[in-house]
Amino acid sequence: MGWLCLLFLLLTTCQFNSTCSSSSNSSSSLSSRHLCHPHDSSALLQFKNSFSIDTFSEQELYNGTTLYSNSTITWQKGKDCCVWSGVTCEKMTGHVIGLNLYFGGLQGNIHSNSSLFSLGHLKRLDLSRNDFRGSPISSKFGGFVSMTHLDLSYSNFSGPIPSEISHLSNLVSLNLSQYSLSVVRLDFNRIVQNLTNLKELQLNSVDMSSVVPNSFKNLSSSLTTLRLFNCHLQGKFPESIFHRPNLRLVDLFYNYNLTGYFPKSNWSSPLEVLDLSHTRISVDWHHLTRNFKSLRALYLSNCSFVGSYLAFVGNLTQIKRLDLSSNSFGGQIPWSLFLNLERLVSLNLCGNNYVGQFPEVDSNSTSISSLYDFSKQQLVGPIPRHLTDLYLYGNQLNGTIPSWLGSLPSLEGLALGSNQLSGNIIEFQSRSLSWLDLNDNKLDGLIPRSIFELENLQSLDLSSNNLSGTVEFEKFAKLQSLSYLDLSSNHLSLSFNHLSNNSWPQLYSLALSSCNISEFPYFLRASPNLDRLNLSYNRIQGEVPKWFWDVAKDSLSTLDLSHNFLKGTAQHLRWKNLGYLNLHNNSLQGELPIPSPSTFFFSISNNQLTGEMPPTICSLISIVVLDLSNNKLRGKIHQCIGNFSQSLSVLDLRNNKFHGVIPGTFSKGNVLRNLDLNGNQLEGSLPPTLLTCRELEVLDLGNNKIQGTFPNWLESLPKLQVLILRSNKFYGEIGIPETKFPFQKLRIMDLSYNRFNGLLPTKYFEHLTAMTNSQEHELKYMGEGYYQDTVVVTIKGFEIEMVKIQTFFTTIDFSNNTFRGEISKVIGKLKLLKGLNFSHNELTGTIPPSFGDMCNLEWLDLSSNRLFGDIPEQLVNLTSLEKFNVSENRLMGPIPHGKQFDTFDYDSYTRNVGLCGLPLSKTCGAHQPPPSSFQQEDELEHGNGFDWKVVLMGYASRVVIGISVGYLVLSNGTTDWLVKVIGRKQRRRTVEITQRRT
Repeated sequence: MGWLCLLFLLLTTCQFNSTCSSSSNSSSSLSSRHLCHPHDSSALLQFKNSFSIDTFSEQELYNGTTLYSNSTITWQKGKDCCVWSGVTCEKMTGHVIGLNLYFGGLQGNIHSNSSLFSLGHLKRLDLSRNDFRGSPISSKFGGFVSMTHLDLSYSNFSGPIPSEISHLSNLVSLNLSQYSLSVVRLDFNRIVQNLTNLKELQLNSVDMSSVVPNSFKNLSSSLTTLRLFNCHLQGKFPESIFHRPNLRLVDLFYNYNLTGYFPKSNWSSPLEVLDLSHTRISVDWHHLTRNFKSLRALYLSNCSFVGSYLAFVGNLTQIKRLDLSSNSFGGQIPWSLFLNLERLVSLNLCGNNYVGQFPEVDSNSTSISSLYDFSKQQLVGPIPRHLTDLYLYGNQLNGTIPSWLGSLPSLEGLALGSNQLSGNIIEFQSRSLSWLDLNDNKLDGLIPRSIFELENLQSLDLSSNNLSGTVEFEKFAKLQSLSYLDLSSNHLSLSFNHLSNNSWPQLYSLALSSCNISEFPYFLRASPNLDRLNLSYNRIQGEVPKWFWDVAKDSLSTLDLSHNFLKGTAQHLRWKNLGYLNLHNNSLQGELPIPSPSTFFFSISNNQLTGEMPPTICSLISIVVLDLSNNKLRGKIHQCIGNFSQSLSVLDLRNNKFHGVIPGTFSKGNVLRNLDLNGNQLEGSLPPTLLTCRELEVLDLGNNKIQGTFPNWLESLPKLQVLILRSNKFYGEIGIPETKFPFQKLRIMDLSYNRFNGLLPTKYFEHLTAMTNSQEHELKYMGEGYYQDTVVVTIKGFEIEMVKIQTFFTTIDFSNNTFRGEISKVIGKLKLLKGLNFSHNELTGTIPPSFGDMCNLEWLDLSSNRLFGDIPEQLVNLTSLEKFNVSENRLMGPIPHGKQFDTFDYDSYTRNVGLCGLPLSKTCGAHQPPPSSFQQEDELEHGNGFDWKVVLMGYASRVVIGISVGYLVLSNGTTDWLVKVIGRKQRRRTVEITQRRT
C-alpha cells in the first residue's frame, strides 16, 4: 500500500512539473514575442516618413574609418516594430518605451504635431546627431511624463529650451548640448528645481549667458555628471557644487568669464574628472589636492593659479590624465613630481615657457626615488613605462630627443613640436605609437627607419625642420592606418618612382610643401577620403594631368598648389566640397576658372590669366577671400561681387586691366575688411556705398584713373588703418573733418601723385590717434590666419611691396601734389610715425622744431618745396632717422651735426644755396650773409680743400638704426626675396620686394 502511495505521488509530481514547464514555456514564448502595439507601430512609420533619410549625411573619422548609421532601414510596415533597429518595447504591453536614432541620418523638421509625441510610454529617447534643420525644441517634449533619459544633442535644433522640459520630473539624464540653443534664467531655474532625480546634466554650447551660476545650487543631490562646456557662463560659480556627495564629473571648459574658488574647508570629494580649462576660477593647489584625491583626470589649461602651482601635485595619487597646457609656466619641467604619479598615463604641458633639456633615465632602475641629481641639474631615474601620451608642444625645450622616449612600451602620442630641439630623430622601438608630432624644431639628418615600421601610426608631422635625404614614398607602404602626413619645409627630396599599386585608403590630410617634388603623386587617385592636400613650393611643371581633377572629388576641401611651375588652363575644377583653393604664383593661362560655390578662399594671383570675369563668379556665395591679383584680366568688375555682403572679407584685384567703375552694391552689414584695386584702369568716383563697409581696414585704390574731391566721408569708418589713393585724379582741398574723431585708427595714408591743393589738413593730423599712441606690445601683422594683407608703400625713396604689414608701421605720403602754406607744429605729436613725405609741393615757412619729437621717424622727405629758415637743431634727436632730404628748398644756415646727421650725404641738401657745413663744400663763416630769397643757383660741388675721405669714412661706419631691414627680410628671417627695379620717375628708384606668404 505504501509503495502504491509513493508511486502515485511521483507520477503526480512529474505531471505537475511537466504542466508547469509547459505553461512557463508558453508564457515565455508569448512574452518574447511582445508584438508591437499597432498605434505605436503606425506612429513610428509616420515619424520616419516625415524625414528624408541620408545615410551619408553624418560622418565621423574614427581610426581612419568613415562610419555611417541608418537605424530606420529595418522599419517596414507589417513587421513587428519591437524588432526594428533602435526600438525597445515593454514586454507585456508592446508599447514602445525606448527609441535610439543616434546618427540616424534624419533630415527635416520636427513639428509640434509630429507623431513622435503620441508615443506616450517613452522612457528613453535619443535623437542626437541628426539634422532637424533649425527646428525649435517643441514644448510637446514636456509631455513624456515617464521619460528618464532624453538626448537631443547636436541635431541642429535652435532657439530657446522650452520651460516644459521641467515637467519631466522622472528624468535621470538630460543632454541638450547644441550650438544654437539658449536658455533663459527663469526656465533654467524651473528645470533644476523640478528635476529632483537628475543624475546627468549636459548642456554643452548652450547659450546660458543670462543664467546666474547660483542657480546650480538647486541641482539634485543625486547629480553625478555636470557638463557645461562653452556655455557663456559669467559670474561666480558656487563652491557648494563641489560638496555634492555623488558628483563624479564637472566640465566647465571654455567659460572665460566664469569666476570662483575651491571651498577651503576639509572634506572628501568623490570627483573623478574635473575640467576648468579656459575659465577664471582660481585654482588653489593646496585645497584641490587635499580634497579631490579621487581625481583620475584633471584639465587646467589656461587657468588662474593661486600659490605654488605644483607644490601638492603628489597628493593626486589616482591621477591618470593631467593637462596644464597654456599657463605660461616657465623654468625646468619638474619631472620628479610628475613621474612620482605612478598611475599617470597622459601629461600635457603644451604652450608654456618651459626650458632646458630632457632628463636622463636609468633603464635598469625600478624604483622612483632620488630622481634629481643636483650635480647634473637633471633627472636621473627609471624609464616612465606607464606613459601613453606626452604633449610638450610649444615650449622652449632644447637639446636632443632622448632615446628612452623611443623605448616606452605603451607610448601612443608624442607631441614635441614648436620647440628648439636639435640633432637626429630617435629610433622608436615600440610599435604602439599612433601620433607623432615633431614639427617646427631644428632636427636634422635622415628620417629614421623605425618610423616606416610603425604600422599603427595615424598621424605624422615632421614639417619645418632641417631633415635631409631622398625619400622613396614607398617606404610608407606599411603605414596603412595613416590619415595625416606632413613632411613640408625640410630639405627632403621625395620620389614616387617605385610606387606600383601602393595606396593609403585612410589618408585624410597630406602636406608635402617644399619637398622638391617634380610630379603629381599618382597614388592620390586611390585616396577617396582625402580632405586636405598641399603640394605648394615644389617644382611641378607643365599642365595638370587629367586624372588629377578627379582626385577625391567628393571629399577634398583644401587644395594648395601655389608656387609651382604649372602651365595650361585650370578649367576642370570638379571638387564639389572645396573650401580652400590656392593656385597662387604659377604660369596658368586662359580664362579665370571658377571653383565650387562652397569655396571660401580662392587665390589664383600671380599667373597669366586673360579675359574677363565670367558671370559664374556670382555663384561664389560663400567666398571670404578672393585674390585674383597680378594677372592680365580685363573688362568690368561684376556688380554681384558687392553682394557677397555676408561673407566677403578680402577682395584683391590689384595689378590687372579692369576698367569701368568700382561696384556700388556694397550693402549694409557687409564684412569687407580689405579692398585692393591698385594698378587697374578704373574710372569714375568712389561709390558712396563704401560707407557701409564698417569692417574695412585696408582700402587701396592707388594707380587708377579715379577722380573727385577728397572723400571726407571715409573718415567715419571706425576700423580703417590703410588708405591709399596715390596716382589718381583726385583734386581740390582736403578741408576739415566732418566728424568728431576722424581716422582714429589710420596708420598708412598715401595721397601722393594727385592734384590736391590748398593748405595741409592740420585738423586731421590732430586726430590721428594710431600714430600718436600705441597699444601694440609685440610684433603682429595685419590680416587673418589664412590671408595676410599686402601693400605697396614708398620707403626712403623706394617703392616696396610689403607682403606683411606690421601693425606698428606708420607713414604719411602727401608728395607730388600742390599743397601750400606752412607745416603745422602739430605733426610733431605723431610720435609713432616711421615715415613722412611732403616732397614736391609748394609748402612755405620753416621746418617746425617739434619734428624733433617724432622719435621713431626713419625717413623724412621735405624736398622740392619753398621752405626757408634753418634746419632745427632738435632734429639731431631723431636717432632712428636714416633717410633725410630737404633738397631744392630755400633753407639757410649751418647744417646740424652729430648722431645721424653725420651720416647724411650731399644729396640730402642740394639746391639750398644758403646752407653750409658738412657734407656740403661750403663752409660756414663767422658772419655768413643770408642769401636772397629768390637765389636758386646750384651749390659748388668742389672746393675749400675739403677731404672727401672723411665723409666716406663717416658714411661707411654709420649706425643704421630702424626697422628697414625688417621690411625687406621679415620676422621669420626668410631670405627668399626678389628685388626688381621698376623705374618710375627721374631721380627716383623703385624696388619691389616679394616674399613667400606664410
